[in-house]
Amino acid sequence: MSVHSVDLAGALGYFTGIRDAIEGRPPSRALADCLHWRSAALANLGRVAEAADDARRSLALARELGYPAGEALALAHLAVAVFRAGDLDGAIQLARHAEQIPAEIPGRTARWRSNFLTLVLTEAGELAAADRVCAAALARSREAGDPWNQARVLGRMAALDLRAARTEDAATHLQDSLQIAARTGDQFELQSGLDCCGHLCAATGRYAEAVTVWAAHAAIFRHEGYAYPPTDERRQKESLRKARQALGPDLARAAEERGMAMSRDTATEYALMLTAPGQPLPAAAPSMETLSARERELITLVAWGRTNAQIAAQLYISVHTVSSHLDRIRDKTGCRRRADLTRLALSEGLA
Repeated sequence: MSVHSVDLAGALGYFTGIRDAIEGRPPSRALADCLHWRSAALANLGRVAEAADDARRSLALARELGYPAGEALALAHLAVAVFRAGDLDGAIQLARHAEQIPAEIPGRTARWRSNFLTLVLTEAGELAAADRVCAAALARSREAGDPWNQARVLGRMAALDLRAARTEDAATHLQDSLQIAARTGDQFELQSGLDCCGHLCAATGRYAEAVTVWAAHAAIFRHEGYAYPPTDERRQKESLRKARQALGPDLARAAEERGMAMSRDTATEYALMLTAPGQPLPAAAPSMETLSARERELITLVAWGRTNAQIAAQLYISVHTVSSHLDRIRDKTGCRRRADLTRLALSEGLA
């Protein structure tokens, strides 16, 4: 749960506790699993050498136990650590090796390892091979009713589309990925989706939007202690430099400040808007003109992810008053959900 909620420090603590509790006992699947997931947490925290060590220990244990699912995941996590260390060829070799583990591994594990293989093949420029792996993985995920892997495969497909200059396909795949990840609470894929959205905006000349999305992405990363993969960081920095240059310093600064103020939910809604060009705004959007200054302020705070209690404390009013204000806003705008109010605020430049 800690891994998938992006509580990396918490995840590392739990896995370290498990490892320390059972390490002196006979070899077990529990220890093999603990070590490969500990490797994942370490890699995401940027502690790549330790991540590789844990993945290798997990791999050795899984082989000793005759545990193919553990072997596949250990190889995949070792590939992640090697990739983050900058060895793309080694990562591809390990990811392909993971794909060759016998078919008795659980389906979700098999589908996850295909996702990573797609990523490294894309990085290597082997786009045709990545396309084939992606298409097969998406078909398997849909057939199995596996939304977690669907979101990841669709995100990889969006990145692949961008490399192949298929921006319309990229927008479609990215929006699908973001919608599924938001529904399932997959924080890692939402983070990846924000980065991909920034590249999509930059590729389509929407430089202010690209800078805003990347600023939100960076702020969330810093808050959670997540270490950005070196290749992704270099690519983003170069695209960000070009976007800032196209905007000029004042507009670039304003776009960055807007992104840095966004919560994860706000940034996700913003990305969903940006990946759906032409999507209509709420039907009552023109009635924004009827909103008071205080009501506009409340919409902005909702878009920033504040709860009713937090809004009440910030504005020195009661929670009941906040609820009454929001009810009136909903009546005026037709936006019933907080997500709808967030989207309206974004479309009006209030958030």
